[in-house]
Amino acid sequence: MRAHDVVILGGGHNGLTAAAYLARAGLDVLLLERDDHLGGAAVSAEAFDGVDARLSRYSYLVSLLPRRIVDELGLELELVRRRFSSYTPDPADPGRGLLVDRDADDAALTAAFARVGAEGDVPAWRELGDDTARLARAVFPTLTEPLPTREEARALVGDDRVWRDFVERPLGEAIDARFASDLVRGVVATDGLIGTFTALDDPALDANRCFLYHVIGGGTGDWDVPVGGMGAVTGELERVARAAGATLLTGAEVLGANAEGAVRYRDASGEQLVAAGTILANVAPAVLDRLLAAGAPSPGRADADAAGADAAAGASAPRTQAPFADDRVAGVPPVVLERLRHLDAPEGAQVKVNLLLTRLPRLRDPEVAPEQAFAGTFHINELESQLEGAFRAAARGAIPDPLPCEIYCHTLSDPSILSPELAASGAHTLTVFGIHAADRLGERFGAEELRERLQQAVLDSLDSVLAEPIAEVIATDASGRPCIETKTTRDLEAALAMPGGHIFHGPLSWPWAEPTASLATPAERWGVATAHERILLCGSGAVRGGAVSGVGGQNAAMAVLEARG
Repeated sequence: MRAHDVVILGGGHNGLTAAAYLARAGLDVLLLERDDHLGGAAVSAEAFDGVDARLSRYSYLVSLLPRRIVDELGLELELVRRRFSSYTPDPADPGRGLLVDRDADDAALTAAFARVGAEGDVPAWRELGDDTARLARAVFPTLTEPLPTREEARALVGDDRVWRDFVERPLGEAIDARFASDLVRGVVATDGLIGTFTALDDPALDANRCFLYHVIGGGTGDWDVPVGGMGAVTGELERVARAAGATLLTGAEVLGANAEGAVRYRDASGEQLVAAGTILANVAPAVLDRLLAAGAPSPGRADADAAGADAAAGASAPRTQAPFADDRVAGVPPVVLERLRHLDAPEGAQVKVNLLLTRLPRLRDPEVAPEQAFAGTFHINELESQLEGAFRAAARGAIPDPLPCEIYCHTLSDPSILSPELAASGAHTLTVFGIHAADRLGERFGAEELRERLQQAVLDSLDSVLAEPIAEVIATDASGRPCIETKTTRDLEAALAMPGGHIFHGPLSWPWAEPTASLATPAERWGVATAHERILLCGSGAVRGGAVSGVGGQNAAMAVLEARG
């Protein structure tokens, strides 16, 4: 059995970040990725046959990647800051909308809000910007340091009102207390609902945690466009990891692991077994538990099942329970059986639709150009009342109608992902992110039907605010098919091994240690500990995981190096 200092399970961007840091420190690092390419969700791909356009297929914007990681690893990345923050047409009157221009002076901002009858919310909007900037300045720099305690984080924020509004009371309460306009409330609320299936007033505060991560990036909360697409981010991480000496294997599917550091995987030549001083799991905690349950033989102990049983006894996350046999639960409806099978799995709640257009569609709003509206985040059917209605609909197993959506056009900021000919033709990409498309919808609809229904829901939502049907400007591929690609939560689970299609690998955590948390070990201090000393989390399932940040990988690498002295 060949031994390595560190074996990393999964080749997503966090795994590559950890590999680069550890290899640069002189450690023998082996990274195993089941796919034929690296990057996980942070990839670019030619999604349409015969069309020279490389779309960011899954993740698409960068905010939480710290400058410290970029500088320490020597990443050569170009990020473009978008001038327009957002555009939100009024669903009741799409001939008017709120365009938020970062360059607008006070008079222009007030006029923009007045167009949707929300001029009274301008002072609260400015105050919100000041408050989230305070959060960002206080919290973001801590992401690449050992976890602060909750009290230390509160002291860094230094404002009890801000802390109370965004950390201690439900996000919906704070938003409603500040703003009167349903439209403005919705613009703010969406940052708490991306990939998070919850109600805004839920006391569990899932929306608050999601909101926090969405407003602290870079110490400013800005979400930037990576030139070259998300594949450029992965490409740079791969480059520096290989240059540092890490071994990165693709086509290597991990089959099992144990708490003693053994890892089983299968490549083109068959099943392999390696030993690790430390295992870093760049997979969801639920996936890690399945790998531990599958086990791997340790030196001098060939019984893989026994090794797996030992590992499973201290699982890092609840394991998916065994399927229920129909003959043992006669009379139970299939939808109930399906729910029982997924009872302890994370639940994603989004649909992603990628499109290539021959040109940008015309708007019903005569005062806003498409190049302005689509340059930032284009909110469709995202009034706060619509968001809450969509949550209630999805919770009872229905596809929300209308489906709240957010749109982003990469090519307005970075046309380099298109061939020169496509760019010159006026073509553009659109990325649509549908909210509250919960994984539980798969209980009611089959995979194909769910994908078709959600895709149509997205197109219908788009059409509700456009001056022409979106179908009229969708390009066609080499076979004459529309250039549209839809990814449901079920598709994400199949392609990326994200349980329940949850883009954060599970519910987000506060980026600090709670009062009852142990901070006795390096892994605990860095927020990457599991129940096993030799196995650490290094992906979105870490305490400060989620989004394309590299933070989970950097935190895990720092914990390994600290433990080695």
